[in-house]
Amino acid sequence: MKIIAMIPARYSASRFPGKLMQDLGGKPVITRTYEATLATNLFDEVIVVTDSEIIFEEIASINGKVMMSKKPHECGSDRIAEAVEFMDVDIVVNVQGDEPFTEVDSLKELIEVFKKDTKKEVDLASLMVHIQDWKEIENPNTVKVIVDQNNFALYFSRSPIPFPRDKEVAAKYYKHKGVYAFRKEALLDFYHLPMLTLEASEKIECIRYLEYGKRIKMVETNVQGVEIDTPEDLERAKKLWK
Repeated sequence: MKIIAMIPARYSASRFPGKLMQDLGGKPVITRTYEATLATNLFDEVIVVTDSEIIFEEIASINGKVMMSKKPHECGSDRIAEAVEFMDVDIVVNVQGDEPFTEVDSLKELIEVFKKDTKKEVDLASLMVHIQDWKEIENPNTVKVIVDQNNFALYFSRSPIPFPRDKEVAAKYYKHKGVYAFRKEALLDFYHLPMLTLEASEKIECIRYLEYGKRIKMVETNVQGVEIDTPEDLERAKKLWK
């Protein structure tokens, strides 16, 4: 089983343009993410795929593996699907470029999902973290996920899900971490299928898989890390890095 990590890296992020080239402990965020992913020693290859010459040159300058997208893409899954379409791989792990605190154990658990899935019933695997801070639960920048009894994803949303109509019920809230793994076939299906209304409304690419009947296995992790979506997130990341 050939397993690679792909890091989609777009320069002009809507909430925080240029965030991947912001300094984090003396190196750009994207470089920190690339090096952290490489250091796990879990992958046959680690590749950054980008639409930015600035990011391309940064990764190339450290002798990292980097590819330029051939055309514009709306989301990271499309970007890496184009890159891997003609590559001989089985499992593709998408590591978000704005997650420089990616750690080994969580990635191992994602890969283990596919090693155990001998019947190939899982199309994707992804990470979730239990959250209890209501401000974070309400924050639309935090994508939430609800799962069934076997930890397969039922839905993702920027809204609080489940809605706490009955506050006496001890509902648990999970944040979706932007690290996930695909079978190559599922990723290519995503690439060639059009976006539907739920994904377009929420602006959460994982929803497209659910809308087309794909099965997403969620793996709970205790590692929060920091996803750098805003300048405030970057300041938190700097403190954590120190």
